[in-house]
Amino acid sequence: MGKDVAKYVRSCEVCQRVGKPQDQVKAPLQPLPIIEVPFQRVAVDILGPFPKKTPRGKQYVLTLVDFATRWPEAVALGNTRANTVCLALTDIFARVGWPSDILTDSGSNFLAGTMEKLWETHGVNHLVATPYHHQTNGLVERFNGTLGAMIRKFINEFSNNWDLVLQQLLFAYRAVPHPSLGFSPFELVYGHEVKGPLQLVKQQWEGFTPSPGTNILDFVSNLQSTLRHSLALARENLKDAQEEQKAWYDRHARERSFKVGDQVMVLKAQQAHKMEASWEGPFTVQERLGAVNYLIAFPNSSLKPKVYHVNSLKPFYSRDLQVCQFTVQGDDAEWPEGVYYEGKTDGGVEEMNLSTTLERLQRQQIKELCTSFAPLFSATPGRTERAYHSIDTGNAHPIRTPPYRVSPHAQAAIEREIQNMLQMGIIRPSTSAWASPVVLVPKPDGEIRFCVDYRKLNAVTRPDNYPMPRTDELLEKL
Repeated sequence: MGKDVAKYVRSCEVCQRVGKPQDQVKAPLQPLPIIEVPFQRVAVDILGPFPKKTPRGKQYVLTLVDFATRWPEAVALGNTRANTVCLALTDIFARVGWPSDILTDSGSNFLAGTMEKLWETHGVNHLVATPYHHQTNGLVERFNGTLGAMIRKFINEFSNNWDLVLQQLLFAYRAVPHPSLGFSPFELVYGHEVKGPLQLVKQQWEGFTPSPGTNILDFVSNLQSTLRHSLALARENLKDAQEEQKAWYDRHARERSFKVGDQVMVLKAQQAHKMEASWEGPFTVQERLGAVNYLIAFPNSSLKPKVYHVNSLKPFYSRDLQVCQFTVQGDDAEWPEGVYYEGKTDGGVEEMNLSTTLERLQRQQIKELCTSFAPLFSATPGRTERAYHSIDTGNAHPIRTPPYRVSPHAQAAIEREIQNMLQMGIIRPSTSAWASPVVLVPKPDGEIRFCVDYRKLNAVTRPDNYPMPRTDELLEKL
C-alpha cells in the first residue's frame, strides 16, 4: 500500500510542473577537452546590451577566449547583426590566426548563413553549445562576468566611455595568472611576463639593470623553449584543476540517463512571472546525442525537436488508473448519490458526436460509413471466439482472495452489473480455485466502472514472450 501511495503522489502532473529546479539532481560534470595548441579552439559570445550607448554608439561587446592560453579578445559593437559580428571576428583572426574549432551559443547571429559561409571558407569547424545550458560555453561566460564587472566599475567611477578603454581593461586581465593554468595569458602567448606599471615598480625596487642584447637566434630558440615548457606546465595545471573541480561538483551529482521514447519534463528557460510553473511537458525523447545531450520531440506541436542537456530534463511519471476499494464501517453508512444508474441506452451511431470542424459532406460520409458497421459502434460490449488468452501462473498455488466488504447499496449495484454481463454473455459462472475481489470505481459523470482486483494474480503471472502490441504504438503507426 505504501508503494502505491508513493507512486500516486509522485505522478501528480501539477506537482511535476511546479517543482523547484534546484531540487533536481545534477548529472556528473563532463570536463572540456584540454587544448595544447594556442588558438586551435576558441569560444565566442556577446556581452550586452548595456543600459546606455556610448557616444560612439557602442552597446555590445564581442568576446573571444582561447582554450589553450585563456587569452581574451573583445571588440565593442553597435549591434549584433551577423555582418557586424563577422567583420569583428575577421579582424581578430587576422592577428591571431584562424582556429580549427569555434564554440558559440545557438544565437541567430552565429547560425546565420553569412557566418556559416565564413566558417566554410576558412575551414573552421563550428561547434554549437547546448541550448539553455551555459556551462557548455562556460569559459567565455565566466570571462563575460569578469569583463562586465570591470566595465561597470569604470562607468561608475568615470564616464560612459568604456569602449575607449576596453583594450586597457583586457591588458589588466591578460597580465594576471589564470587560477587553472598557473600562468598569465600573456606569458603563454609571448613567452615572457608583460611589462606593465606593476612590473616597472618591481624592477625599480629590485634595482634591475637591463642586460646586454642577445643574438636573434638565441632569443628565438629560448622563446620557443620557454613557450613549450610553459604550455606543458599549464596543461598539467589545467588537468589537476579539472579533476579537483569535477570532484567538488560531483559530490551531489549522480548518473542520469533517458531512453528513446521516455516521457520527460523540460525546464523552462524563462518564466513570465515568479508564480509560473518551472517545468513544461510531458515531451518525448527522440534521440540521445551524447553522454548528456538529448533531442526532445514536441508531440502535437509545430515546434521542431530541440537539444537539451540532461540537467534541464526530469522524468515524467504518468498516473495509471488507480483501483480504489470502497468499504464502510456499518450498513447505515451513506453511499454517494448519483454513482449508480438503473440502466443505459443501447446507444450507437445516432449518439455519436462529430467534430464541427468537418464539412457537412464529410460528416455525412462518416455517418454513412459508421451506419454500415453499426454493430461495432454499439454501447453493448461484444465477445469474440476467434482468439483466446491463457494466463500462465507456472507452479504458483491458487490465490483466493475473499470479497471486500461493501455497503448494501454497492452490493445491489454489483449484483445488477453481474446480471447485465451474464445476459450479454461476457461472463459465466465458474468453480475455479482462483478468485479475485470486485471493486467499484466512480466515474466523473456519476456512473460506475466495474473492476476486478487482479493484483495478486498479476504478481504470479508469467509474462508472454510475444506480448500483444501496445495500442498507442499501433495507433501511431496507423
